[in-house]
Amino acid sequence: MRIALFTETFIPKIDGIVTTLSETVRQLSSLGHEVLVFAPDGGFAEFEHSRIVGMKGRSFALYPELRLSLPRASMRKAMADFHPDLIHVADPALLGVAALYYGGGKDGGALHLPLVVSYHTDLPNYLHYYGLGFLEPYIWPLLRLRHNRATVNLCTSTAMVEQLQEHGIGRVGLWPGGVDTDRFHPGRRSAEMRARLTQGHPECPLLLYVGRLSAEKDVERLKPILQGTPNARLALVGDGPHNKALKQHFAGLPVYMGGFLRGEELAAAYASADVFVMPSRTETLGLVILEAMSSGLPVVAARAGGIPELIEQDVSGFLFDEESQAIAAIQELLASPEKRSAMGRNAQAQATDHSWKAATCRLVQHYRDACAQQKLPGKEAFSHEVSNGQTGNGHNGNGHNGAAGGHRFRPKKLMGAATLFAIRKLLP
Repeated sequence: MRIALFTETFIPKIDGIVTTLSETVRQLSSLGHEVLVFAPDGGFAEFEHSRIVGMKGRSFALYPELRLSLPRASMRKAMADFHPDLIHVADPALLGVAALYYGGGKDGGALHLPLVVSYHTDLPNYLHYYGLGFLEPYIWPLLRLRHNRATVNLCTSTAMVEQLQEHGIGRVGLWPGGVDTDRFHPGRRSAEMRARLTQGHPECPLLLYVGRLSAEKDVERLKPILQGTPNARLALVGDGPHNKALKQHFAGLPVYMGGFLRGEELAAAYASADVFVMPSRTETLGLVILEAMSSGLPVVAARAGGIPELIEQDVSGFLFDEESQAIAAIQELLASPEKRSAMGRNAQAQATDHSWKAATCRLVQHYRDACAQQKLPGKEAFSHEVSNGQTGNGHNGNGHNGAAGGHRFRPKKLMGAATLFAIRKLLP
């Protein structure tokens, strides 16, 4: 199968979406599929034998590490040369709009192709962390418009599946993420790494957080948890726009901010800690939780988003609503090395069910379902529709006819027509 993958973020950026997509491209290639990646230009022309079509972009003011790119007409030739069987777009925002134009809808878009849209970011929830919560009622109609164009929508957890369905988005399936169980393993434990993360105090209990340092991750909530855990030290592995604010927030406390770690160093960091803590309430799944579990760490995490689907309470970790519950759980684990070890083994055993190969095989089945479900007209039928002025534009994202009787002024319909006109000028 030949897949055209559109994403707003890709290597060399480090985050959960990039991890998911890069591992997916790697697995798809190993399974014999071909992938063409459209992404903001990151200085790479290829990844795992898959070509990257890098689009020039600019940094996003609220999140400088994120580069935003607009679609360009040159993408059409790259698509034509590749001859994809299907389009997959992750969290379409700007660049991903091209995927919505080229595929999906009643007639499979401009290139008559099935369209798979995957949902990785709880954007409506994120808005509240940046003082933009008032925009949430306006975001869901936009998400419905985009996702309901898809042949199949995919979410990484059942919580997100239910969220999309509750807001009127249809044809939603489940595509959980995975973990590299060979890389993330208890055997990666390192005395040198533990000394580094504890800043020379390896005998002290070590709490670990791995992830972006950004407002929506709620890392500040770890301060009372650390203060309530005697002699404990905290290591924050990651970076992001909240780095400076967090340094000030944790000033005077035994906190090590190690920046981004990759590969063997990251695996050693997980395996060298005692407890993994995740305060975020905006996780659509939480890949770092799977990595911690695979490394044999018990996890203490917020009861929110897709996290509860990964952790079996009091078996592989603890879920908390209030910081006091997290403190009690961590103290219980630190007081009993036997329980901590047993819970770590349970966590590792559960993580083995989430290999990237299994996750990618599930994705390929979704691809096949999308190809089977997308009913595309033949060339003659399509030409007949065009000759009669019916190019599919009179249908909304749900596939229903958008025409209405009378001559009432309909601003939404006018905006949709104007948007389509602009896209067609940009993407011939």
